[in-house]
Amino acid sequence: MPILDVDRAKGVVVIKRSMGHGYAGIDNEFCTDPKTGMFITDAKKGLSELKAAASEFVS
Repeated sequence: MPILDVDRAKGVVVIKRSMGHGYAGIDNEFCTDPKTGMFITDAKKGLSELKAAASEFVS
């Protein structure tokens, strides 16, 4: 699995189904980072909505 250096990004959107803990039951500090935006939804639906919003913004 590739390693993404998202900690270096100016802003990040994380898509999750819930605010629950991950498999190990450990909180991910990245999710509470001020530059991280949380989008609580189904990934397929949420990505489609983000794509449509970005297309509208750019057009």
